[in-house]
Amino acid sequence: MRPISDGVKDIRLAGDIGETLIAAVLDQLDRGELERMATAAHEVIDVQMRLNLTDDNVVGELIKNAGTFFEWNHYPDGDVYYAGSASQFFYHAHPADLRVGEHGHFHTFLRPAGMPEGVNPAPVDDYVAPKDANDALAHIIGISMDGFGAPICLFTTNRWVTGETWYSGPDIARMVDLFEVRHTQPSWPVNRWVGAMLRLFKPQILALISARDATVADWARSGKAPDGNVFEDRALEVTSYCHISIEAQARAIDAALEAAI
Repeated sequence: MRPISDGVKDIRLAGDIGETLIAAVLDQLDRGELERMATAAHEVIDVQMRLNLTDDNVVGELIKNAGTFFEWNHYPDGDVYYAGSASQFFYHAHPADLRVGEHGHFHTFLRPAGMPEGVNPAPVDDYVAPKDANDALAHIIGISMDGFGAPICLFTTNRWVTGETWYSGPDIARMVDLFEVRHTQPSWPVNRWVGAMLRLFKPQILALISARDATVADWARSGKAPDGNVFEDRALEVTSYCHISIEAQARAIDAALEAAI
């Protein structure tokens, strides 16, 4: 991945502009949503603490039996796919000169079999329906990890990056709560952690998805895409991002819950 600020609509939600903004967002959520986020925070922290007991982390846990770690390869091979929810994810790393500040990142997806009723691919000019309807997958969010296996950033991408099918932001927003991997392979802790991260940082993810659409629309209006197809323009890779802190998010949730009493 190129430097994270290159060609990006920077909304910097969490650590970058302090905890004030996320606290204001949390204040708008009902108690049930806050409690779901608090449960997710406990799950994320529990997984990390248990792995730390043996000096492990979620990245190391996922790739520990994969042999030599190769840039660009998907880990695990063939991705993680849970048919029960049609959720999918993988981890990979770009070459060192293209991943400034990170070791690698997770990409999370939902396939049509798990999508809400009425959701269809966006009506973009070059859309071609896949032979298997369930292959029209949507990218939800990327989770960037540092060299110690800790999450540092959330981001969205342009269509060409993952080969996804393009869905509108409001439709992807409806998918966030549906992402879940309940089986134990290849790693139950990692499967739990990835799903809990999407619940813990749902407000940021929703804002990033909205910012993704704004970035793509701005890019299209600018005429920067050489052939007019913004979705395949290699100059636009990361479409929105924000830095994150599990500890800051947990504190903000606790404060919002206390204020809601």
